[in-house]
Amino acid sequence: MKMIRTQGIDIPHLGFGTFRMPGGDAQPVVESAIALGFRHIDTAAMYENETAVGAALAASGMAREELFVTTKVWHDQLSPDALHRAFDISRGKLGLDYVDLYMIHWPNRDMDMAATLEALMELRQRGLTRAIGVCNFNLPMIRRAVEQIGAPIASHQVEYHPFLSQAPMLAYLRSKAIPLTAYAPLAQGRAANDATLAAVGSKHGATAAQVAIAWLLDQQGVIAIPKAGRPESQKANLDALGISLDDEDRAAIAALPKDQRFVRPPFAPEWDAVV
Repeated sequence: MKMIRTQGIDIPHLGFGTFRMPGGDAQPVVESAIALGFRHIDTAAMYENETAVGAALAASGMAREELFVTTKVWHDQLSPDALHRAFDISRGKLGLDYVDLYMIHWPNRDMDMAATLEALMELRQRGLTRAIGVCNFNLPMIRRAVEQIGAPIASHQVEYHPFLSQAPMLAYLRSKAIPLTAYAPLAQGRAANDATLAAVGSKHGATAAQVAIAWLLDQQGVIAIPKAGRPESQKANLDALGISLDDEDRAAIAALPKDQRFVRPPFAPEWDAVV
């Protein structure tokens, strides 16, 4: 598994997402993913499965340092005191002495960004999280976090798949050596049924979904965290690591529409903001 180095840590560039796997349902699924070879597990307080994920980590028998665990704080817990309480709850549910990456799940329009990021940085300084990050920031927000506040952002997690361009964000993050973590990398299942991706896959003996993952991993500084409930789908996602796209493949995927955003909660920031 290729690692991406950032802020003194190594992140496996293919991870396992656990969104919409609530409660105990997540435990056997995560156990299967780890047994097959996933070492980067992504969860969040909002997913309501941290206890199950923690049980799966414990049951795996893997040494703690061999696993990379991400969790996130919800957008209504971003005051420093609330964030620290939320972190303690998440860490307790996971049953871990530390997490590898702790992230702001969504920005809050009313948050004091500097105070929130300082609270994250304090957790890092105390060794309770090895790194900090953010999710779903727009360009002005990530610029402020990095350039004005000076937060050591280890990754920025956003929706990214073959039907949505993240070119401006990627360009900025690359300029700061910050990896982009792609959530919803299969466009919430839509990639699996796309004719262009299927045609590319036919060249490689692969599925359309595997091509979507390979396309993300083919890009500099991009991490992907697909979710999959069935062991055969988990293995298929891992097998995407072996696909090598050529320029013809990249051109075909580049020609797909790139304006399809599928994650649009009412509290999302203004995505097109540039200043």
